[in-house]
Amino acid sequence: MLLLDIVVLWIHIFAAMIFIGGSFFIWLVVWPGVYKYTQDSREHAQIVGKIAKRFAWFTHISLITLIVTGLFNLTWYLPSYSALFDSEGGRALLVKMILVVIMIVIIYGNNLYHGKKIVRLSKEGKMDEVQKIRKISHMMSFISLALMVIIVLLATSLQFLPT
Repeated sequence: MLLLDIVVLWIHIFAAMIFIGGSFFIWLVVWPGVYKYTQDSREHAQIVGKIAKRFAWFTHISLITLIVTGLFNLTWYLPSYSALFDSEGGRALLVKMILVVIMIVIIYGNNLYHGKKIVRLSKEGKMDEVQKIRKISHMMSFISLALMVIIVLLATSLQFLPT
């Protein structure tokens, strides 16, 4: 059983590296890098949109992997489901799970609504509208990045909290 636990944990960590690392890479490297390639806001939106669409496939796979392996790893921390409420570690895990759900809703809601709208409006040349939507979309993206950091901090704290 120990070998299975190690393999599942490794898969979980690898999927987290792709999901979280890729998200930060998009915002810290791709987004500003594309501005160095082109100053045209319309072209910028198209390039970032194509890159984000490609990255979305990896996001979906890594997120599904994180959920499945996370549920498996949950058994390490919870001797029973009541431990979610009865111990520090359980409560931290509960908060982590709630934040994961909130993060998923923000990411997919933002991408499905704002992302597609930005690409469509930029193709139509309506850059004033794109700028307004982009401000909201960026705020939502930064919130999701902050949630990722908090989730990782909670995950690592589980190593030290009693369950």
